[in-house]
Amino acid sequence: MDQLPPYKILPLGDTAIIVDFGNCIDKSINKLVHAVFYRLQDKPIPGMIEAVPAYCSITIYYDVLLIRNKLSKQTTAFEWMSDKIKEYLFVERNEVEADPLPINIPVCYEKEYGPDLDFVALKNTISVEEIIQRHMAIAYRVYMLGFLPGFAYMGLIDEKIVSPRKQYPAPVEAGSVGIAGKQTGIYPFKSPGGWQIIGRTPLNLFDKEKTNPVLFKSGDNVKFYSITKDEFEDIKNRNA
Repeated sequence: MDQLPPYKILPLGDTAIIVDFGNCIDKSINKLVHAVFYRLQDKPIPGMIEAVPAYCSITIYYDVLLIRNKLSKQTTAFEWMSDKIKEYLFVERNEVEADPLPINIPVCYEKEYGPDLDFVALKNTISVEEIIQRHMAIAYRVYMLGFLPGFAYMGLIDEKIVSPRKQYPAPVEAGSVGIAGKQTGIYPFKSPGGWQIIGRTPLNLFDKEKTNPVLFKSGDNVKFYSITKDEFEDIKNRNA
């Protein structure tokens, strides 16, 4: 990114601040968000508690009492944090990460596991087979994690399979692969959900026994490949 895109710095209550680059799904902006995030991880702002990256924004939580003790009465904690964040934004040039090798995720696209395939096909006037091929053809960037622990928001999907969220949430099985708007994602747990479900992976996306329990992290690349029902059951049994 040759120059910093337009942004706003906004308060979030009394103990957090947001750097907002707009409401969009943009790979270059998301990479910039991560560049700032990793810089904050390497060299935290004094008083910073946590930084949380999202699609096109980053939120920084801070200890307001610690910061207030450093300041004159004429300066607020928000103003002080805002000035410090600008220093991080304007250091020479933000180096963005290279695209990592994709994480390959097996998916069974049988209608037993993809109950909304027919809806997506009807909505976009294409065959179920074409939905599957187009879904597998792209390596997706993990823009952010949220909603459920380990739920990765990925994009952007092929325009021919873009589909709206459901009007009302429905029960969704763990491992279900869904589409919502221009995004795709995997439900790590059984949960109510509003995404159009087109398949399911037998992999466990969240394992509390591991040091890092979440399979994905923001900035990862993910690619899906098709497996049969027998392969699904075999992988699931081996991971049980």
